[in-house]
Amino acid sequence: MVLVGYEERRARVVETGRARIAVSIHLLLGTLILLGSLLALLIGEYRSPVAVVIGATLGFIATTGAVAMPWDRLPRSLTAVLAILDIVAIGFLRVGAPVSGFGLLWVIPVMWMAWSFGLAVGIPTALVASASYVAINLIDPEQQPNLSLLMFPLLLAGTTAVSHVMARRAEAQRDLLQRQSLALRRTAERARQQEQLVTDVLDAVDFGVLRLGADGSIDVANQAFTRFQRLHDDLGGATYAADGLTPVPATYHPLARAQRGEVFDAELFWLGSPGEDRRSFKVSARRLHDTRGGEVGTIFVVEDVTAEQLALRAREDLIASVSHELRTPLTSILGYLDLVLEDETLDTATRRRLEIAQHGADRLLELVADILAAAAESRDGVALTIDPARVELGEVVRAAVEAALPRATERQMTIDTTGVERAEAWADAHRMRQVVDNLLSNAIKYAAEGGMIWVGCTSDGLHSWIAVRDDGPGISQDELPRLFDRYFRSDAVRKTATHGNGLGLAISRDIVRAHGGEITARSVLGEGATFLVRLPEHNPKGESR
Repeated sequence: MVLVGYEERRARVVETGRARIAVSIHLLLGTLILLGSLLALLIGEYRSPVAVVIGATLGFIATTGAVAMPWDRLPRSLTAVLAILDIVAIGFLRVGAPVSGFGLLWVIPVMWMAWSFGLAVGIPTALVASASYVAINLIDPEQQPNLSLLMFPLLLAGTTAVSHVMARRAEAQRDLLQRQSLALRRTAERARQQEQLVTDVLDAVDFGVLRLGADGSIDVANQAFTRFQRLHDDLGGATYAADGLTPVPATYHPLARAQRGEVFDAELFWLGSPGEDRRSFKVSARRLHDTRGGEVGTIFVVEDVTAEQLALRAREDLIASVSHELRTPLTSILGYLDLVLEDETLDTATRRRLEIAQHGADRLLELVADILAAAAESRDGVALTIDPARVELGEVVRAAVEAALPRATERQMTIDTTGVERAEAWADAHRMRQVVDNLLSNAIKYAAEGGMIWVGCTSDGLHSWIAVRDDGPGISQDELPRLFDRYFRSDAVRKTATHGNGLGLAISRDIVRAHGGEITARSVLGEGATFLVRLPEHNPKGESR
C-alpha cells in the first residue's frame, strides 16, 4: 500500500511538473515571438508582413492555449499539437523575416519536448524543426545553401541530447528527494507514535515523572506529576525532611536540587505542616546522557508513599507500646529474682531453676530494649542522640571483651585480643560499647562451639578502625546486602534454635553512621565473617573535649 501510494504521488508530481514547464516555456516563447514581431514590423526588417502577423498570431494562440489548458484532464497528445503549432508559428516568422533570427526560437520547443518526454518525442520534434529550417532555406531564392543547413540541425540534435540528460538527472534528483521525504515522513510518524506511546505509559503510572533539560527547564511532565504539583500548591508548598519536623529551605527543595543537576535516590520528604493532612513522597533524580556521554538533562521521579509511611509508623508505635508495657513487669521480675537469688539458703536445684528464669528474663529484656530502640531510631525517624568526645577505643573494646568472656567460655570459644592497639576516635564511648557488644554477641551466638574470635582496633591518622572476625559458617553473597536491614535474619539462622530479632546490626549501623563513620561486613560462606567499623579519629568540626 505504501509503495502504491508513493508511485501515485510520484506520477502526480511528474504531471504537475510537465504542466508547469509547458506554461513557463510558452510564456517565454510567446513573449519572444510578440516582441520580435513588433520590432520586425516597426523597423521594417521583414519581407512578408502577412507571414509575420500569421506567425505572431499562431504564437499567441499557442501561449494562450498552454496557459488556459486544464493539463490534468486532457490527453498528453495535445502537447504534440502545441509543439507543432510552435514550430509552424516560428516557420512563418522565419519566412516573413528571414534575417531577424527567428529560426533560433526552434531550439525552445525542441528543448521542451526532449525535457518533458524524452528522446522518443524530442528526436521527432528536432527532425521536424530541422526539416522546416532546411526547407525554408532551400525554397528561398535569396538564400544560398551554406554550412548552416548542416550546423543548425546538429545544434538541435545537441540541444535534444543535453535536454534529455539534464531532464533525467533532474528526475533522478526529484525521485531521490521524494523518497527521502517519504522516509522522513515515515520516521516522523514512528517518532510521533513512540512519543504518544511513551506519553500514554507515563500517564498510566501513579508516580510523577518529570524530564528536565540541561538548563533545568521543564521539558515533559506526566499527569501524576501535574497532580503532585497541584497538591504541592494546595498545601502551600511547605516541605519537611524525613523526620516530618525539619523545614526544607526553598534552595534545598528536591526539584530545585534536580534543576541544579544534583543526583539523589529515594529521599523522603513531607508536604504540609505538622498536624495537617500532609503527604509523604520519595523523590529521585538521575542525570541523562547522550550517545557521546554528554549530560543532556535530568529525570525527576516523585512517588507518593504516604500510606506506606503511615503503616510503618503505626507498626512502630504498636511495637513500642507493647514493648514498653512488657518492660515494666520484666524489670520487676528481674528485681525479685535478684533478691531471691541472694538468699544463701536456696538449694542447688532451686537456684539453678531461678538462674534459668533470670537468664530468660534478661534475654527478653534485651529484646524489648532492641525493639524500643528500633522504633525510636528508625531510618526515617528521629536521629540517634550521641555525645562524642575523645575516646580510646582500645579500652572500649577490652571492656566489651571482658563482659563477653563468660558467654564465650560457656561455648568453649576463645577471644583473641592481640590485635587491639591504642586507637583514639571522636565518638560516644557508651554508644560504641553498644556496637562492640553487639558484634561480639553475634560472633558468640552464630559461630560454632569451640571456635575462635579475633578482635582488634587500630588507627591510620585519619580514621580509627574496629574489627571483629569469627570462623563461623559465614554469610552468603546474596544475603550480605540485606545484613543491616531491620528484622533481617538469614535463612541458615532461622533454621536453628539461636535466638535473635534482626535488630542488632541495624542499630549498630545507625550508631556508627551517626558518628560520621561506616560499618561493613565481608564474608565467604563456610569461612566466617569479618565486621569492620570505621570512625573519624578527629572531630570533623575541629572542636576538642
